[in-house]
Amino acid sequence: MHENQLSLGRTEAVRLVRGLFPSVSEPEVTAVESAGTVNYVYRVGTWCAARFPIQGGDAREVREVLLAEHSAMREFAAVSTVPSPLPVAIGEPSGEYPSPWSVQTWIDGEIATPASVASSTSFAVDLAALIASLRRADTKGRSFSGEGRGGELAAHDAWIAQCLQQSDGLLPVDRLRRAWASLRSLPRHGDDVMSHKDLIPGNVILRDGRLEGILDTGGFGPADPALDLVAVWHMLDFIRRETVRANLAIGDLEWQRGAAWAYEQAIGLVWYYAESNPTMSALGRSTLDRLLTDPLLGL
Repeated sequence: MHENQLSLGRTEAVRLVRGLFPSVSEPEVTAVESAGTVNYVYRVGTWCAARFPIQGGDAREVREVLLAEHSAMREFAAVSTVPSPLPVAIGEPSGEYPSPWSVQTWIDGEIATPASVASSTSFAVDLAALIASLRRADTKGRSFSGEGRGGELAAHDAWIAQCLQQSDGLLPVDRLRRAWASLRSLPRHGDDVMSHKDLIPGNVILRDGRLEGILDTGGFGPADPALDLVAVWHMLDFIRRETVRANLAIGDLEWQRGAAWAYEQAIGLVWYYAESNPTMSALGRSTLDRLLTDPLLGL
C-alpha cells in the first residue's frame, strides 16, 4: 500500500509476541484481516492485539510516537462513552522486523462498514453521545498542531489539487473541484476541542447495531470542533445525519466544515488505495457520494 512498506510474516510476528509474552502459545497468535493502512494486527489470545507499523522509520522516533499514542489512549478511555483499547506494552524490533511495535487490549465486536448502520437511529444517538463526551474533555491548554486534519482547511489545498489530478477518470473531478472551492474558505469559529481525529468505519466497533467500542484512539487530541463530524458522512444516511446534528446542536457553519473535513479525507482514499486496498477506496467513494447528494450542502 505504501512506499518503503515493511514486510512481516506470521512466523516473525509469533516470534516477537512470544518473546514479549513467553506464556503465549503459537496458535494463540492469529492475523487479523482488516482494511487498516497503518498497522499489521495480530490477535494475541482473547485479551489483546499486537500492532506492527506497516511503515518503518527511526526506531527511537517510532518508540516516542508509540509512547505518545499510549498516553492519548488512556486519555481517550477516561472520557469515552464506550470501551476503547488500553496500552499493554511496547515490543522491541528484531533483525527481520526493524521497528518497535505495540500491544493493547482487545475490544470485541463487529467492525462497522459505510452501510452497516447507515439507517440506525440508535447508532446515530450513540455516536452523538460519544462526540459530545469527547468535546467536553479538558484540552489542558493544548491546541491543534501538525499538518494533519484538524487545523485550517485551506492548508490542504496542495493535497486536494494532487488528489483531483490523480482522480481524473475515477471521480467527477470538475464537480469536486468546485465543491472544494466552496468548502475550503469556510471560516472557523470556536476553540479547539478534544477529538478522536479518525472516526472512520474501520475504527468503529458494533454490537447488535449499537456503538460498542472505538479503536485507534492514539491520535486523541485538540482539533477543530467539526473534525469528528466526518463520522456522519462516512457512515450515516441523511435522516441519521440530521439526528446527530440535532443531538449536538450543530449550526450551519460547523456542519459544513465537518463536510469539508470528510471531503479532505475521502478524496485521497479513492485513487491512493484503488489497487492496494479496495475497501478504503470504496469508503472514499461512498463518502463523496453522500457529500455530493446531500440536499442541504448543495455541492
